[in-house]
Amino acid sequence: MGVATTLPLPTTSKTLQKQHLEAVGAYQYVLTFLFMGPFFSLLVFVLLFTSLWPFSVFCLVWLYVDWDTPNQGGRRSEWIRNWAIWRQLRDYYPVKLVKTAELPPDRNYVLGAHPHGIMCTGFLCNFSTESNGFSQLFPGLRPWLAVLAGLFYLPVYRDYIMSFGLCPVSRQSLDFILSQPQLGQAVVIMVGGAHEALYSVPGEHCLTLQKRKGFVRLALRHGASLVPVYSFGENDIFRLKAFATGSWQHWCQLTFKKFMGFSPCIFWGRGLFSATSWGLLPFAVPITTVGECPPPGGRPPAAAWASGIPRPPVSLSLQWAAPSLSPSASTPPRRKSITITPST
Repeated sequence: MGVATTLPLPTTSKTLQKQHLEAVGAYQYVLTFLFMGPFFSLLVFVLLFTSLWPFSVFCLVWLYVDWDTPNQGGRRSEWIRNWAIWRQLRDYYPVKLVKTAELPPDRNYVLGAHPHGIMCTGFLCNFSTESNGFSQLFPGLRPWLAVLAGLFYLPVYRDYIMSFGLCPVSRQSLDFILSQPQLGQAVVIMVGGAHEALYSVPGEHCLTLQKRKGFVRLALRHGASLVPVYSFGENDIFRLKAFATGSWQHWCQLTFKKFMGFSPCIFWGRGLFSATSWGLLPFAVPITTVGECPPPGGRPPAAAWASGIPRPPVSLSLQWAAPSLSPSASTPPRRKSITITPST
């Protein structure tokens, strides 16, 4: 492993105005994540029965004409990826991207990312925006964040998320990206997906991995390097009501996910104006995203996963003590239990 590097964050004390801007940055992402898609879908439907029906017709015609664009690389906007609001979102937690190895742009990469968390905040900050300077840390790489394909069926919202470099997590979309003549494509796949979100309990690391090998086959099919990526703190920014496996509530969540593609979760954060009240503003817990690439000449992890040897254990322990992951230099190493659950 090389020396961990990251772009420096501002170290000055925060003014009251800065704190407010950071809260707005974090809150707008939550509202956009939860409500923008359903809002515009409902708006387009309602306006069909008003004098503004041409707007709805235009949106629906555009949706039909532009239907295949998400599966063909989308329409990213570097202007939107560099919005100042994303730096406020980064500073709120804060979110850090730690570089532990060089990723040469002469090949493609498939990044297997964990944990999903509730809203993938760390991965969006680091790979879908330039708030942490991804293009400076990894020059020549073009990041893509693969998300639920159903999101690209929602009018207006689909165009918004495509501007970040988001793409459907479908074979057609990922094959198109990794088949481009220009190398340096880096596809980030949330391996655990919606199932893993059900276990986003603060202080715990429960990964859905045991039956998820599609991302490995994707890397083998295109000769891409497989890179494991982990976001420490992703599960700690919200509180989650986790239901026991086998309970009727858990069964309802799994059934809903089976038909809709995502899992309904009961979660909460702090209030917008009070840290002691209930709300949707995330808790300001540091999020640190770390990735590692195998050394040249080593056994490709994709080949090891595909062969099934060694088989991933049901549970394991992970200990970290790197300064970049600890709150302070005096903090002793923490031992966490990571449980790998079978997907359903």
